[in-house]
Parts: sequence; C-alpha cells; structure tokens
Amino acid sequence: MTPQRRILVTSALPYANGPIHIGHLVEYIQTDIWVRFQKMRGHECWYVCADDAHGTPIMLRAQQEGVTPEALIARVWEQHRADFAGFNIGFDNYHSTHSPENKAISALIYERLRDAGHTTVRTIRQAYDPVKEMFLPDRFIRGKCPRCATPDQYGDSCEHCGATYSPTDLIDAVSALSGVAPELRDSDHVFFQLGHFETVLRHWLAQNDLQPGVVNKLQEWFDAGLQDWDISRDAPYFGFEIPGHPGKYFYVWLDAPIGYLASFRNLCDRTGIDFELYTRPDSPAEMYHFIGKDITYFHTLFWPAMLHGANFRLPTNVFVHGFLTVDGQKMSKSRGTFITARTYLDHLNPECLRYYFAAKLGPAIDDIDLNLDDFQARVNSDLVGKVVNIGSRCAAFVTRDFDGHLSALDDDSSVLESIKAARDEIARSFEARDFARAMREVMLLADLVNQYIDRRKPWVLAKDPAAKAELAAVCGTGLRAFRLLMVYLKPVVPTLVDAAEQFLRCGPLNWASLDETFGDCTIGPFTPLMNRIEKTKLEAMVEASKQQETAVQAASAPTAAATAPAVENPTISIDEFAKVDLRIARVVEARPVEGADKLVQLLLDVGECGQRTVFAGIKAAYAPEALTGRLVVLVANLAPRKMRFGLSEGMVLAASGTDSGVFLLKADDGATPGMRVK
Repeated sequence: MTPQRRILVTSALPYANGPIHIGHLVEYIQTDIWVRFQKMRGHECWYVCADDAHGTPIMLRAQQEGVTPEALIARVWEQHRADFAGFNIGFDNYHSTHSPENKAISALIYERLRDAGHTTVRTIRQAYDPVKEMFLPDRFIRGKCPRCATPDQYGDSCEHCGATYSPTDLIDAVSALSGVAPELRDSDHVFFQLGHFETVLRHWLAQNDLQPGVVNKLQEWFDAGLQDWDISRDAPYFGFEIPGHPGKYFYVWLDAPIGYLASFRNLCDRTGIDFELYTRPDSPAEMYHFIGKDITYFHTLFWPAMLHGANFRLPTNVFVHGFLTVDGQKMSKSRGTFITARTYLDHLNPECLRYYFAAKLGPAIDDIDLNLDDFQARVNSDLVGKVVNIGSRCAAFVTRDFDGHLSALDDDSSVLESIKAARDEIARSFEARDFARAMREVMLLADLVNQYIDRRKPWVLAKDPAAKAELAAVCGTGLRAFRLLMVYLKPVVPTLVDAAEQFLRCGPLNWASLDETFGDCTIGPFTPLMNRIEKTKLEAMVEASKQQETAVQAASAPTAAATAPAVENPTISIDEFAKVDLRIARVVEARPVEGADKLVQLLLDVGECGQRTVFAGIKAAYAPEALTGRLVVLVANLAPRKMRFGLSEGMVLAASGTDSGVFLLKADDGATPGMRVK
C-alpha cells in the first residue's frame, strides 16, 4: 500500500446566480473522480467547495425578485446541492462564501496583507450610474469596442476581437442597468500590490509541476508586468465590508477563493480535523485546485500571492481544464444543447455522463466535446455492452445452476492476472488525471474477459451435465474478473459499482481489493446494473432544453422579429408599410412576468402618445433590470391584445437569428420618446 498522503482538494465555486449545467459538470466530475481514486488508495483526502455568493449581479437579481440576497443565495444553494448530489459529486463539505468562517478568514488575510505593507489606497475615477445611484462594475457597462467598434460589448473586454481595455475606453458607453451614459466620479479604493510577490510566484512556478499551458501564460503575465489589483468595491454591494473602510466591500474575487479555506474550516470545526496541519506554510499536506481555464489568472497569481503574504501555505498545484462543446459547437439554447444538470437528470443516468467525460478527459487544457451520437454509442458499447455484460453473462448460470454459489476454482487464472497487472498503469493514469487513458485500458481488459467467455462458451457447457464443474469454474473466473474491473471503474461510476457490490456481496471495494481472494461464496440475484441509452431519451432531453428559437413570435408574445417566416408573397406595397406607426419609446420600467418563462412586462414612455404597457418575449436575452432607460422601437398602432397576464398595447421590434439570440432594435443617440421612425 502506498504511504498515506494528506490531501485537500477544491473545485471552483459556482456562482449563486443560476443553475448548474453540463459545462460546469466537467470540472466537478473530473475532481470527484480524482478524489474518489485517492480515497480508494487509502489516502486522507478532503474535497470541499461552496457557492460563490457575493457581488453586484446577486444583489441586483435579489432586488428584481423582491427578496433579500440572503434568501436568494439560500435557495440557489439548495438547488446546487441537489444537482451535485444527483451526479454523485462527493463533497466532504459544501458551504457558502457568505459565511462567518469566510468573513473571519477574509478579514484575517486582508489585515495581514495590510499590516505587512502589501495594500495601498488610491483615488480612482470610475463609472457611476446617476439613475441607479451606484458605481458600475465593468460588466455592467456596455458600448462599442475601442479596437474593432463592435457594438454592445462589455466594459472590460470585447467578445468579438478579444481586446481588453478600461470601461473609459468604450465608445458610446451606457449603463446596462439604466441605459444612460455613466458619469465619471472619484472614489478611494484599496489595492493589493501584486508586484511585491513576483519573486515568490516565480519560485512557486519553478518548484511545482504546473501544466505547460499555465506556465506559458504565467510567463506572459510576468513579461507584461504584474499590476496592482483593486480589491474593493463601493456600496451598495452584497459582500463583506472591509475592516477600517466603512462603505467599502471586498471585491467578490478576493473572498471567493478564500471560500476554499472557509469551507474547510467549517468541516474541521465540525469533525475535529486539524485545520492548521493543512494550511500552515510548512504544511506536510498537499492542496490542489481544479479550475476552468478562464479563471487561471486569479488562481495562479492573486491567490498564491495572497496566501504567501498572509502566512498561509501555497497550492501544491492548480489543475486547469478546458471548456465543453456539444456536437462540436458552443452550448446553444435554441439547439437544446444548453443542458442544465436538472434537465439531464430528468432524462438520463448521471453515471453515463460521468463515464463519457472520463473517457474524454486528459491532463491537458484542451476543450472536450460531448457528441450526443457518440455519447450514446460509447456508453452503450463500453459500459453496457462490455462491462455490465460480463456480470450478466456469468451470473445467470451461477444463479440458475448453482443456487448462487460461486466456485472458488478458476478456469483460467491468466485472465485475472492480466487484469491485476494493469493496476500500476491505471493508477498512474488516474493520478495524472489522464482518465481517458485509464478508461481505454479498462475497456481493453473488458474485451479480454469477453473474449475469454466467448472462447469458453458457458452457454454450451451448461447443456452438458458432465461439464458442470467446468461451467462453475468458467463463471467463477468471469465474475472475479468482473469484480476486478469494478475496482478500476469505482471512481468513475460509483453508483454502478455500488450495485455490483450488492450483487456480488463482496463488501465495499477499494484498491486493496485487487489483492483479495474472492470465491466460495454466495452471490445475490443479478439485476440490470445499467440500461442502454435510448435515442428517444436523448431527444426528449434536447427538446426539454430548447428555448423558443426566436423568442419573438406574435403567437406567444407581441414582439416583432426581423427574420419573419417566408410566405408565398413576401412583398408589401409602400402604402401598406406606411400604415405601420413606428415610434421611439423609452423603457420606464421592466419586470418579469410571474408564471411566464419568456415574457418581460415593459412600461414605455412614448412621448406625446403617453405611456404603453407591452409584454415582450425577450427574457431569455435581457435581464429586466438591464432594460430600464433603454430606447426601443415600438409598433404604436398595433391593436391591443388581451393576454392572460394583462393587456399588451403594442409590439417592440427585435432581430433574431437561429442561434445568435435576440437583439432589440435601438435608436441612435439623440432620439427622444415619441419620435416617428421613417
């Protein structure tokens, strides 16, 4: 047995502002498999995580829903917990960053950094929304990219050309909350002086075996120069107030990674684990973070620098993974491939996705693709057709012909020895997070066992009374081989293996089980351990995931789309078009419609035409709070339509594409409510 290690493992904290989806699950499944393997090897391994529960988006969503932020994050926490449990993610503790432990450790780390001279206070100019009376985070400012002039880009980066910039660089910037141009106002902010830690970070990089892609990216950041990091935000803000700075709050990215330690602290306080043993600078334990490639910057620069400056141990390693595509493309609501964890669980076995991800995941930072046809074929072929089939083929004869008694005699011990001989190679693959390689090896072994069964033909032996002892030995060899394969698969498909343990009556399997004898016992009745994935279930899951493609159809909501369905005569005369009264309108108020998934209720100022109420099917594309103050184009002379939610007095115009989403038509600057569109 390998000497026991002490290991603390974390996954990135999911944001408490929305559901878990299958893209998120790549990380949690990857981490869970690695943790389960370590525990099977006999190591002391703790897996902790938490909801990331602070920040402006959560504050605004709570306001929109008319609840407190605390109530919102409590509800989402329960949903996240249920989704993770559904996929057998075995957290030892799942906490929240809005916790007393996180508040205490965040304050402790900040105060140690401050007292050591690693923070400074500077006055900065930043965007302020005079309507909402709040400073705006970068992501709540929209405008044209200063590099490529693509409209409607975020205040920190362009999704079109990839440029990064300051919000003040945006062209025609507006607040995403009110639609008005932000003002520049002065505010004192607290900065963490990251440059103080360049030597420490370079040493950490040299001493640890980080992935090549991470090393290269870190070197780029070193070459560009390490910049001070703004760790404060102005009220109103949902988070922890900074000690000694009334009205200033820790930026969510400061207390989010500290949430790893806070969750572990909560576990330690409840169970008696020695927190200091895992977190002190000279800790003999190991600490690993599994993260997506989009948050590498925070975890490989700011986080280790903060830990060192506050006299905590640094991570042993940070394991970075890529993103998930579905059928070769980004997840799409219109195609039904933006699949939430709950929708998946409503239709399919979570063990199937766990296995498929494992069969795709290697140690690199590459994106992986969930091809739904390949998903169905591989799970049905590998797990059902190869592995489960071994148990089914052999158990039937043991139950029928031997009353469930398993012979201790082997027909061909070389089959079992071949499986055991692969243990070190499979263990190295699991340790290196090369799960794809481990699964390939396991399936080759399953092929070997099936070839053995095909060669020995127990169904033929069963017809010969003189071959009864031979039949018992063949089936005993097959089921012992099946049990060994279950050891290798247990980190990946724990529920399937649990059912196999019940059927074999062999007790919980671990890595040491590879050396244990198994025979001369009575097995339980065999029941199907896993069913094949049916095409109809895949189709039902995709259909359930689909959002209305255009979200702008008169049949469901009075909002016009620029891409109308073709008709026999698509042209109209200029006289007919002139009958349509198009007016500029400003959104006075926008709120969700209770009981409607796609509708937003808009109160519009149409100038001399007064105010109108319009129900628009745009909720999938626009948060209601982002619409207030925005100019839209209204079909003002459309006959009012009675809906079950109220009377809709017009239609706002939008453009849409098959997969590109919905975009409200916007008037140029200078337009005013009531203006006629010509």
